[in-house]
Amino acid sequence: MVEITLNGTPRSVESSTSISTLVEELAMPERRLAVELNGIVVRKADWPETILKADDRIEIVHFVGGG
Repeated sequence: MVEITLNGTPRSVESSTSISTLVEELAMPERRLAVELNGIVVRKADWPETILKADDRIEIVHFVGGG
């Protein structure tokens, strides 16, 4: 297990957890998400191979449509 910070809250994840796996575990719809890892936006195509490490800071933003 490694400790990360997810949207400002400490969280433990398995050491081999990718961004894709984290999004799946959170049951978030991938279509309208943006993920930032340590201050850098990660392209959705890179989520499966981006493995989280101890002390990583993840921000996940869900976009909502409307007028």
